[in-house]
Amino acid sequence: MKNKKLKKAKNIYMIGIKGVGMTPVAQILKEMGKNIFGSDTVEVFFTDKVLKRHQLKFAEGFNVKNIPEKVDLVIHSSAFSKNNNVEMAEITRRKIPALTQAEALAELFNAKQGIAVCGSHGKTTTSALLGFILREAGFKPTVEVGSCVPQFKGNAITGSGKLMVIEADEYQNKLKLYNPQGVLLNNIDYDHPDYFKTPAAYQRAFAGFVQRVPKNGFVVANFDDEKVIQTVKNCRCKVISYGSKVSSIKYQVSNIKGGFQYFNLWQGKKNLGEFKMKLIGEHNVQNATAVIAACLELKAPVVKIKKALAKFKGTARRMEKLGKYKDALFIDDYAHHPTEIKATLKALRQEYAKRNIICAFMPHMFSRTKALLADFARSFGDADEILILPTYSSARENKTYEISKDLVKKIGNNAKYVSSIKQCADYLKKSVKKNDVIILMGAGDTFRVWDKLQVIN
Repeated sequence: MKNKKLKKAKNIYMIGIKGVGMTPVAQILKEMGKNIFGSDTVEVFFTDKVLKRHQLKFAEGFNVKNIPEKVDLVIHSSAFSKNNNVEMAEITRRKIPALTQAEALAELFNAKQGIAVCGSHGKTTTSALLGFILREAGFKPTVEVGSCVPQFKGNAITGSGKLMVIEADEYQNKLKLYNPQGVLLNNIDYDHPDYFKTPAAYQRAFAGFVQRVPKNGFVVANFDDEKVIQTVKNCRCKVISYGSKVSSIKYQVSNIKGGFQYFNLWQGKKNLGEFKMKLIGEHNVQNATAVIAACLELKAPVVKIKKALAKFKGTARRMEKLGKYKDALFIDDYAHHPTEIKATLKALRQEYAKRNIICAFMPHMFSRTKALLADFARSFGDADEILILPTYSSARENKTYEISKDLVKKIGNNAKYVSSIKQCADYLKKSVKKNDVIILMGAGDTFRVWDKLQVIN
């Protein structure tokens, strides 16, 4: 691993600065006093607003002329290399030191007492909630999250305390870069088939990660998930178990009510009382329980945990209410894996039991959609109508075949293919009715459907 490059650098250029992992790193580095400039595509992402709010300057479009003359270090998205990006080719030619986003984040993280949130689903909400509660409890943490958190005014906060919370991405086994003092492992559900060729290989990445936590550290583990139980068996540190479906665990959830917004938590035989939150869905009860367990391990007072949990408003693109169009409610959500889609739609159905739910979904990555096609098709059961957009491909992929049409066929009669953001917006303009609930779903730019409707309106 490349060490201390970040600490020594003053002028840093970031290629792919709009990325959900790059933006928080840019915010943290600017707060540390670094001079930050970057570049990315002209395509609009939700991170554009975050970058502008924090006065982080960037060029749109990749061009060697963008690169400043004086650059101590380049940080780049792992999607870009000298073979597919002219700026990367130029910095290679100029022999400018470079780090990937994950390497830069690891250098920041490993210099602190790091708490990593990992697992297949719920990382963003869990890491944001953990960071928020620790901040409210006075720990002054540094926090990195893969989405905008309105109460952070961005997707990172830079604190003077010893703790750093990160959303630890498992893709390309980036987990091996981090040396955590604590880990929250919520679930393991096969993903990223373009990199992890088998479910076993995917699970091994998490096993290797939790086994590196030192003896005086901890792992908070969801014992409702059998794969998580298997994965934490050989940990050398304390394992803090939680769940709602199994016994003999440290933290037991009970008495869930109010659309999963109220629940009781037991610490062994001790009733910690009722917790309440603004988030909906059973999956968010799990996320919150993991955070509560970690905060208690870090000696946060339970009264402060309860107060902060009740105040937390969630993150952007996670069941985010956008507004109303023709008296129909529009919601934006980042779900892009079958399990996430199913959990999100289940929560939505519980909240809006008698209303017509329309899901506009943009698949993310050809490889994932192809490998999990049958699972995707089964995940939309709680939606009354499904609109499938073209696949949002990664810069790493070069697929011309449109697998979205295969997904429409697999789902059946209540699914329809729409060929673009504009066509989706036009269709919804004509078809939505009062009290409908429309969820714009996917890791791509499905949220732009809402923007188009505002223009139409």
